[in-house]
This record gives sequence, structure tokens and C-alpha cells, in this order.
Amino acid sequence: MPTFKPFRGIRPSEDYVDIFPTHPLDNFTQEEIQKKSQIDSSYIQMIKPYVVSKSKDIDRNLRKIRTNFEELLDDRKLIRDNSSYYLYSQILANKTIFRGLLGLVSVEDFKNGKIKKHESTLTYRKEKLAYYLDKVDVQAEPVLLTYMANPKVEMLMNHEEKNVPVLNYLDENGTRHKVWQIDNRLKMLQFKEVLEQIDSFYIADGHHRIGSAALNAENQKNKNKKHSGTELYNYVFSYVVSNQSIKIHDYNRLLADLNGLSEKEFIAEIEKNFLLHEKGEQPYYPSQKFHISMYLGGKFYSLHVKHELRKQQSELNDLDHLLLEEYIFKDILGIADPKETEAITYIKGTSSIAGINDIKENVDSGKFKVGFGIYPVSFNDLLKVSDNKTIMPPKCTYIEPKLVTALVMYDMKQ
Repeated sequence: MPTFKPFRGIRPSEDYVDIFPTHPLDNFTQEEIQKKSQIDSSYIQMIKPYVVSKSKDIDRNLRKIRTNFEELLDDRKLIRDNSSYYLYSQILANKTIFRGLLGLVSVEDFKNGKIKKHESTLTYRKEKLAYYLDKVDVQAEPVLLTYMANPKVEMLMNHEEKNVPVLNYLDENGTRHKVWQIDNRLKMLQFKEVLEQIDSFYIADGHHRIGSAALNAENQKNKNKKHSGTELYNYVFSYVVSNQSIKIHDYNRLLADLNGLSEKEFIAEIEKNFLLHEKGEQPYYPSQKFHISMYLGGKFYSLHVKHELRKQQSELNDLDHLLLEEYIFKDILGIADPKETEAITYIKGTSSIAGINDIKENVDSGKFKVGFGIYPVSFNDLLKVSDNKTIMPPKCTYIEPKLVTALVMYDMKQ
């Protein structure tokens, strides 16, 4: 079983909880980041030397972030807790609830396969994040991990929710965030015992974050002649949720051209490997796996993957995304490697017709020639890909919950 440890979390004090946390920076434009960096005692102001500084002295900028962090602790704007687990719950505006536990997992478990991945990562991104961790020593956004639900864990969380949370705030999107600190020794032991019954964790979101933390740990190990494996840099800040508290949405595709083919020729090529049914102007959301929605020339089509194609892929990876790439993107559109092309534009879905309408709007704008809507990857398929040590194509899943940054943080230099 993978390790899941309590830790001394850092969290904003009651007076600052409404202004300190933020959504991940890639959600904002540079102009929005600049504006948010002016808010006193916000997380973005804390990391301002890195995100908006005009200085090109990166090391100096990163050292300044660490100084800012320590000053916030000294001023009691940030609070350092005793060693704890944390129960964290999100209540969305539509009443959807996600909940799980904040704690630490081991980089060794990640390297040894007890924490399983389904995506490949980019070396330069891991190296950049590892360098940041080396200089700042703060993990501010947890990796999202998942597992098959355990009724004993659910029971303990139900009981904990009866207490008063230490953090309770409403963000600008209308999501209510509640955090309960679990620092009672008996309670922590109970959580530890039931979590030890879980065989594996699966990465749902945060492959680059956990990869960079592992790279940083390896770098620190190489510099530390007294390395024991228990140092704080050997652990990754994580949010573990069961399959009952995760939602996998579709991630769809847009393409700007048909590789020189006419629409009629393109359809004829598709029919070699797919059963195609014209749906007209009525938006079509794929009803199940192996059914793909296509929008082309003002019309929707249902593409049903032929059985013999599915049978060829079933032993390893039979995701619709892979079948689409293999038999349309590569064979028809000449896209040899989807990871190395700008020909494909990825668009987040909604697990509903709204996402299909987004595809239609983009194609109708004239910027794109064709769009494909793909049925969401199932939780079981996510586990199967991870267990088989195969890799999903790029942008297959848009997963909730989406985590905020700096609601609770992990200091690797306590």
C-alpha cells in the first residue's frame, strides 16, 4: 500500500482566507495576474517576484518568494498547524460535492508504481517546477489522486464533517470550500489504518507536479550525503479522493483542415473504419463508448467504431481517443504524432450537449473545418490504462474537482 502521511499544513488565518488562495495561474491572463498581485497578503502577491517581476535574476526572485512566505508566517497571516490530516470538501454552485483528504505521499511510491500514472510528461516542465521547489521549498497546489472507494474511509469523513471546519470560504465561482483539521492522535491513527487498506493511488490530475517533486527529491538526495529518505523533500502534497468524488468530463478535438480532401472524400475515408450516420443539424452527444460525434459542413454525424477495430485494441488501450487518432488523424489527416503537432486544438467538454454546441460554434466561425466530440473516459478505463502502464493520448480527460492554490500548503523547510 502507498504511504499517506499527516503533515504540518500552512494555511491563511481567518482574516486572510478570503483573499489569500487563488485558482491556478494558468487560468488567468498576464493582465489578471498583474491585477491580483496588487492585493495585499494574497498568494499571488507572495509569488509576485516570479510571475510579474521585471528582474531576470531568477534565483533572486525565487529567494524573495521564500522571504515573503516567511514574513507572512511571522506576521501570523499564515498559520502553521500541528501535524495533521485535513478533510477538504468542495460544494459547487450546482450542489455537486467533492471531498477527500489532504496529506503527503512518498516519491518512492511514485517511482515504484504504487502511485500510478496515465499521462506522459514534458521534461522541460518538470525541470522548471523542480528548480522552483528547490529554491522556494513550498508546495502550494496538491496533486489529485484517486482510488476505489472504501466504506470505512467514507464513514470517518462523515463523522469528521460534524465538527467545525478551520477554513470556510466562498470563491468567486460560487464554490464553497471547507477544510477540517484532523490532529487528534486517535483519529489520525484510524485514518492511517483504513488508508493502509488501499492498494494503489492513481493520478487524476497533476502528473507534472508529482514528476517535478520526484525530480527535486532526486536532486536533493544527490546533494545530501546524509540522505535517509525521511527528509521533507521526499514527499508530495496530495489530495486523495475516491471514485465517488471525482468527475471525468470529455475533452474534444477541433481541426482546421482535411488534409486536402473534400468533405465528401473525407467522409468516404471515415466509412472504411467507422459506421457513419448523418444526424443533420441536431447536435449529437455520443451516447456511449465507441460512439463519436462529428460536426462537419453544418451537419452532425455519429461515428460508430467498427467491432474489428475495437477488438484489435482491446488488449492494451481501447480508448475512443486512441481509435480516433489511429484511424482518422493518422490514416486520413496525415498527423503522425498528435503530441508533436499544432494541427489539433483541444477543447474542454461538459459531459453534456453544451460541449457539443461549443464544437459547433468553433467550426461555424470558419476557424476550424471539423470537430469531434468524444464520450468521457470512464473511471475503470483510467484505472485500466494506469494498471497496464500504457499512456493516454494528450488531453483525454478534464477532471473535477479542480483545486485551488494555497488554501493549504506544504512547507518542505520546516
